[in-house]
Amino acid sequence: MKSPLFHSIKIGNVTIPGNLFLAPLAGFTDKAFRSICIDRGASFTYSEMVSAEALARDSEKTRKLMERAENENLLGIQIFLPNADTAKRAVPELLKANPTVIDINCGCPVPKVVKNGAGSALMKKPEIIEEIIKTISGETDIPVTVKFRTGWDLNSINYLSFAEAAVRGGASLLTMHGRTRSQGYSGEADWESIKKLKSEFDVPVIGSGNIFSAEDAKRMLETTGVDGVLFARGAMGNPFIFERTKNLLMGNDSPSPNSMDVKIKTAWEHLSLAVHYKGEQTACREMKKQLCSYTKGEKGSAALRNRIVRAETLEEYREIFKEYLL
Repeated sequence: MKSPLFHSIKIGNVTIPGNLFLAPLAGFTDKAFRSICIDRGASFTYSEMVSAEALARDSEKTRKLMERAENENLLGIQIFLPNADTAKRAVPELLKANPTVIDINCGCPVPKVVKNGAGSALMKKPEIIEEIIKTISGETDIPVTVKFRTGWDLNSINYLSFAEAAVRGGASLLTMHGRTRSQGYSGEADWESIKKLKSEFDVPVIGSGNIFSAEDAKRMLETTGVDGVLFARGAMGNPFIFERTKNLLMGNDSPSPNSMDVKIKTAWEHLSLAVHYKGEQTACREMKKQLCSYTKGEKGSAALRNRIVRAETLEEYREIFKEYLL
């Protein structure tokens, strides 16, 4: 019997087949990694964060961030921007990518994003997110969603009024990371605020923060009542978390922890996909941090990571990985 904890989610006029989401993470959630996660049970994936201003200026590099992986039938494109004017100029290029969902980033705490009035800086001005969503929704029937935090800092917790403005503008789904901008990724995520958000709004709510295992995801769903969970850092080097969570939510036997052999084979598959999409030179350079994350905590992983960061070609990676395969 299907567990109600694992279920489809309707976002506007789109139905997502499950409720396990991969967060948009700059430098990590590229086509190769999203493809790996989809094959291992992710219900929905987001692009890396896209600059709406760069999109409006027809940046080729930015357009590439919006390309789908070959197994990616559904794709959310997350953009960051400071105002509705930028949204208006970016929408024509954005629509060319045919996203399933358009997500507005209102949670990124990085200074270079915030100083331009984007990311979590929008938490200070809820009226702007309302204008942004209205502007985009006026140009397309693609659902517009928003990802945000509990507030700018502990003295300005305003997630409820912010969410109200977003829904008033036409947001079809709310995703909240249970930390303030000033917290960054430190401390514990505030799941009580996520629970409160869910209780106040009829649109679907996705919870994020402190989800590093299948058990964490199940506990969030049970204790907060959210419609789904968003895996961020917990999925890095651990695409297996989606399948494990789905099995747990559906009451199936959970597989034993993945062996070093499985992790190395998956890391090689990941690298091979990156080479397919980006070419050998770029993939071998950019993949180092991703590949290192697969073996974190494993016996002998420090020595392995030390070799990985020095590898420059696919053949060098192949020789390193061969030594760790059973």
